[in-house]
Amino acid sequence: MISKLNELVELAKKRPRRRIAIAAAGDYEVLEAIQHAIGEGWIEPILIGHKPAITTIAEELQFDLSPFEIIHVPDSVQAAYEATRLVREGYADVLMKGLVSTQYLLRAVLDKENGLRAGDLLSHVAFFESPYYHKLLGLTDAAMNVNPTFEDKVALINNAVDAFHKLGVEVPKVAVIGSVETINPKMEATMHAATLSMMNKRNQIKGCIVDGPLALDNAVSRKSAELKHIESDVAGDVDLIVAPEINGANFLYKALNFIGGATAAAVIMGARVPIVLTSRADNERSKFLSIALAAAMD
Repeated sequence: MISKLNELVELAKKRPRRRIAIAAAGDYEVLEAIQHAIGEGWIEPILIGHKPAITTIAEELQFDLSPFEIIHVPDSVQAAYEATRLVREGYADVLMKGLVSTQYLLRAVLDKENGLRAGDLLSHVAFFESPYYHKLLGLTDAAMNVNPTFEDKVALINNAVDAFHKLGVEVPKVAVIGSVETINPKMEATMHAATLSMMNKRNQIKGCIVDGPLALDNAVSRKSAELKHIESDVAGDVDLIVAPEINGANFLYKALNFIGGATAAAVIMGARVPIVLTSRADNERSKFLSIALAAAMD
């Protein structure tokens, strides 16, 4: 069980050093996080972007870039394609978003001929360290898939479970949540949740324990589950929350971060390599921990 995000840093130190390609690297907090990670000794950056902007920020940070490769690509969209190419051709192990729009980075990643698609779906997986929960709490999908179909939700679970496996969590507990914990034919999310749970019981979704529908309170609180007479191996000890759609997931993501006292790390799964894709609102520590998350994956 991983209970603290700093444990990801310790895991990353045990892995081979990762080369990370940063698309449009001229971003202050991204370079600050990269500098921090280099100091820990487990990454080597390849900086792709507008070289004068990158070097100016590095000077402000007193960040010596002389040991590292800088590829001058002034246009941020082209920088995204160049960073993706480096990963695809094996020159880098991890891809990271810098000062480029998410849509353009993902367009490069999803390019049919030159991209990095590996599975059925790319999806966002976040890990939270909360002062009110006893271990890391995963959440999908708060950033990419707007209104996932049932088939999409199968892929969301598989991608997120793969992330847990790469961190050494052998059988993550998955709660497919909604606004209620009972099955209601008029509420599609509860029908999806029940079917996903049954698929898991019949070994059609593997490597995890899935239960649902569960409401958020009984997913994270054993006492709440007991009060509602819910018998579940997941309730109160969940590792991964699967939200019905992006609104619920995004609300939860931001509530945990901004008023819940949590710290987050996040990656995109479903490509050939983990993709560090953080929000402009994320601070340097969250970006640093997201790099650690990607580097810690075995």
